[in-house]
Amino acid sequence: MRHHLRGARGSGDALPAIWTGRATNRAQWLLAAGGAACLALGIELAVDPGWASGLPALIVAVVGCIAAGLLMLYGTLAFVHVAVKVDKDYLEVRCGHIGLPRRRILLSHVVDASFTPRVTPRQWGGWGYRWRPGKGTAVVVRRGEGMVLILGDGHRFTVTVDNAEAAVRFIRARLRPGTPA
Repeated sequence: MRHHLRGARGSGDALPAIWTGRATNRAQWLLAAGGAACLALGIELAVDPGWASGLPALIVAVVGCIAAGLLMLYGTLAFVHVAVKVDKDYLEVRCGHIGLPRRRILLSHVVDASFTPRVTPRQWGGWGYRWRPGKGTAVVVRRGEGMVLILGDGHRFTVTVDNAEAAVRFIRARLRPGTPA
């Protein structure tokens, strides 16, 4: 669990400038290994001279294995971890090692933030970037604590992140200036 509050020390500013946090799901590395195995099988089938079932079957097998492998690799590696950054103007959520998908929400569009002690992939239909009617959108990388943002247009955005209570306090202090952090 890592979370950091960064700001100018001794500047008289009670609120730190930035809050950062992240959440990780190491179990998804196993799914990524499965994706790599599918990709390797597709490549092996493509170069194996002993295929006896005909060219159309070979093409379907190779394309299917490679496509499944690439989808599994991206789908799991993109959601192995999530990084959340909150500053005075916006909240930014970046997924995976390359930061995609990414969502940036202006704090001026946030009405309230709340802590939720238990977010599960089951509630959202799995891991990843999710949308559910009536619930809003979410970035779920693991089971556990998270925060829920209520946006000005009535939508909700949920994200699993370690030390979500601190993030909620930080956001609420930014929404209501003068509130101690």
